Amino acid sequence: MLLLLIFIIFVKVLSAQKKEICFIKTALGDITIELYPSKAPLTVANFLKYVDVHLYNNSSFFRAVTLNNQPKDSIKIEVIQGGNVDSLKEFAAIQLETTKQTGLLHQDGTISMARGKPATATCSFFICINDQPSLDFGGRRNPDGQGFAAFGKVIKGMDIVKKIQQLYPTQGQYFKPEVSILSITRKQ
Repeated sequence: MLLLLIFIIFVKVLSAQKKEICFIKTALGDITIELYPSKAPLTVANFLKYVDVHLYNNSSFFRAVTLNNQPKDSIKIEVIQGGNVDSLKEFAAIQLETTKQTGLLHQDGTISMARGKPATATCSFFICINDQPSLDFGGRRNPDGQGFAAFGKVIKGMDIVKKIQQLYPTQGQYFKPEVSILSITRKQ
């Protein structure tokens, strides 16, 4: 009986630590991300829904926010944003899983869902460059103070993330041309 109980606890601990790995193949190189479904289940499930039906394939990184291209913002951030999907193919918006709920913070390499108001995130995501605490719950980047839904991090390819942020001249914060996301796939 004791062995069975130990085995059940061991399985629960392993499943609670389960991570999903995805590969983002871009025109400039590959990025590997680790997702945390046990901490941000709604957000990870939403992202993987787009991955599984290939809606991120042939999308792009379309925006880079740098310290120099946000002159009107008193709280400055550094991110690249991607995952633009045809609006007719977007899934319903999801509830916001705040960093207060998940414990996942916007640190260097964090991947998070973009949004306007709370509970409006659909397909667009961003990757943080350097720590961005103003994007966490209670942060001042978004006026509602709810922050954004962090759900994973880059585990390989931060050099590509930084290359994307700096490579192309941008019109304001938007790439012209955009940086192609050839595919996003799960590790099999």
